[in-house]
Amino acid sequence: MEENIIVITDDQGNEIEYEILFTFDNEENGNSYVVYFDPNDDEPTAQASIYTEDGRLLPIEDPHEWELVEEVFASFVSNDEDDNEE
Repeated sequence: MEENIIVITDDQGNEIEYEILFTFDNEENGNSYVVYFDPNDDEPTAQASIYTEDGRLLPIEDPHEWELVEEVFASFVSNDEDDNEE
């Protein structure tokens, strides 16, 4: 299996492969985050979760954590656009 792919089982038991955009750790709260998308969607939407050392994905429920993820995502997109311009 490719390293940048995760497989998530949905509520109906279907396994869906998602491509990982990036991961990051937050030293303040000790959480690790993964941002991913379904490359098969016509208009892929980035999704994010907390991931644990044993590979479980947990929902992000704290609004402050969502703000953090959104800031990191915006920086990632900005850096990616800068790289593509060069």
